[in-house]
Amino acid sequence: MVVEHRGLSEINGSLVVLEGIKNPMNEEMVSLELEDGTVRTGRIVAIEGDKAVVQVFEGTRGLSMVNTRTILKGKPMEMKLSEEILGRVFDGLGRPIDDLGEVFPKERKNVNGEPINPVSREYPKNFIQTGISSIDCLTTLIRGQKLPIFSGSGMKHNELAVQIVRQASIADDDDFAIVFAAMGVKNDVAEYFRSSFEDANVMSRVVMFLNLSNDPIIERIITPRCALTAAEYLAYTLGKHILVILTDMTSYCEALREFSSSKGEIPGRKGYPGYLYSDLATLYERAGILKNAKGSVTQIPILTMPNDDITHPIPDLTGYITEGQVVLDRGLDTKGIYPPINVLPSLSRLMKDGIGAGYTREDHSALANQLFACYAKVQDAKALASVIGEDELSGDDKLIMAFGKEFEKYFVNQGETENRSIEETLDIGWKLLSMLPESQLDRIDGKLIEKYYKK
Repeated sequence: MVVEHRGLSEINGSLVVLEGIKNPMNEEMVSLELEDGTVRTGRIVAIEGDKAVVQVFEGTRGLSMVNTRTILKGKPMEMKLSEEILGRVFDGLGRPIDDLGEVFPKERKNVNGEPINPVSREYPKNFIQTGISSIDCLTTLIRGQKLPIFSGSGMKHNELAVQIVRQASIADDDDFAIVFAAMGVKNDVAEYFRSSFEDANVMSRVVMFLNLSNDPIIERIITPRCALTAAEYLAYTLGKHILVILTDMTSYCEALREFSSSKGEIPGRKGYPGYLYSDLATLYERAGILKNAKGSVTQIPILTMPNDDITHPIPDLTGYITEGQVVLDRGLDTKGIYPPINVLPSLSRLMKDGIGAGYTREDHSALANQLFACYAKVQDAKALASVIGEDELSGDDKLIMAFGKEFEKYFVNQGETENRSIEETLDIGWKLLSMLPESQLDRIDGKLIEKYYKK
């Protein structure tokens, strides 16, 4: 039931308080009409008796305590959905900003999602190819997985996100689409994303949500929810396999911290709200595969670690919820290596069930284990060389150091437009391992060495 209320009891930052409200609902949408006739959107975020606290998305500047008309809609925020959202660009609240007109909805869905019964989930097993060797071979992305990218300020995570959108593919490519949500980005970065997708002719399979840095910060809390609602509709209603890329989750968490502070909530670690873990879980856990549903939702959240600190609350809590991480390294970035993925702290907990014969290639698992083991030895050799000098290293250590340089140069490093198939990636891995004597390949079965080792 729609209820109209006149006047406000209190204004505090982006929040207003209404008194004398009968039966308000949490997350209920509200419209506020100003004296000049302009209308702003809000939602109820707290209820205490007959008091309702409303979060105003466009801010409270210019609101009158006496003459503001508030209309309670009687329903939560919903997004208009139809197949025509593919190829469209929306703002952080799901409103079109591409001058192509409104979406004519076939359905409207609550942006907060619906609870999923864990029993109805299927275990992720199928491989998504990104064309990036260090991801495809060593931290393989599996359909239905949530695999975050941990980056640092100023590093090339935006370029990496664009490359994944351009190159990502699955076996039944006709049913594959991407939902891309950017939060708190500058205008030039937003334009870079748009122009990159258009130039690569992939815009027809992309749904974009752009929350700019000069947009109201409160919109950022809604942006990933709108994106995931669109993804769920495309996946579970239209039967498509959807890859969701969310960048930058740090901007989202800072918006949440500001919102929590304005509500007067007791802060937790580094000022973030104590419910940051559960709030992030409500987003990340919307990835997966459901029984009796043809489609799937896979997530790649991208976040910048403040001060490159992986123990910061945002990457720390994200790591607890998700199934692995891809870590970008500033040292590799300084060397000019792109993408600067540090493979040792990176992992994909689900890759073991989505690679090998029938998925990628029979040698994938053994090759990945061996490359990890050999690159770990490189770090040991570097530590030893820093003490005794590189000239004093043994022959084996010098060989492993040479392997490390070639591994970073030819395997980790690749062009921003270079799209490697999984076969090319695995062949490069074998070529690098062939620098080492067979006796050092202790993670690979003899039959595979006989078949793929290049003497």
